Amino acid sequence: MIRMDGIQKTYRVGDVEVQAVRGISLHIKKGEFVAIMGPSGCGKSTLMNLMGCLDTPTSGSYLLDGQEVAGLDDDALSTIRNRKIGFVFQSFNLLPRATALENVELPLIYRDEGGIKAKAAAALASVGLADRAHHKPTELSGGQQQRVAAARALVTDPAILMADEPTGNLDTKASEEIMALLKDLHRQARTIVLVTHEPDVARHAERIIHLKDGQVVWESRSEDVHVGAVMGERP
Repeated sequence: MIRMDGIQKTYRVGDVEVQAVRGISLHIKKGEFVAIMGPSGCGKSTLMNLMGCLDTPTSGSYLLDGQEVAGLDDDALSTIRNRKIGFVFQSFNLLPRATALENVELPLIYRDEGGIKAKAAAALASVGLADRAHHKPTELSGGQQQRVAAARALVTDPAILMADEPTGNLDTKASEEIMALLKDLHRQARTIVLVTHEPDVARHAERIIHLKDGQVVWESRSEDVHVGAVMGERP
């Protein structure tokens, strides 16, 4: 599903070049649940943005579902994002004046397809929020808002679900509910890529890719994760 070879991302800050991602090569199979771990500033979010076609690499090859996307323009990348990728972010990114149903409808509007309301309602029902369809974000708990965000990500039936610190703004109970939802989606053969700095969250994945200073330093299975792993340490 994802094949990256020699991916680099360099930003220029004034006269200084900052290498956020340094020659990363990794493969993620269809149906895998993979977590990307590492301390703040290690390149996790940059790598997620590259995987999600929100940004383009400075160099290297990126095959997404068999298609080379590293050199595509913004319009082509936008189409791929809408067709193949669902995003769940830490901050929910919901429109405050729109209902849960209206927020979930948004990705479908750009597709010019029929049955938008029915598809959005089905997506909300799939995350257990059928009875909250007409509530606005301020009328929902943090966990419920994240479920709305998950429904919005799923409504287009994406090939890959990408979650960037999806439990970062949630309490323990809501975090456990969101991770249970992601595991359930994985059991439905969804490909899931999760970015986190929390070992307890990463343990829910099948495989963990550990980053440090913009590079993959090692990989592990979920049962091998320990508290020090967040700092890039081997067990």
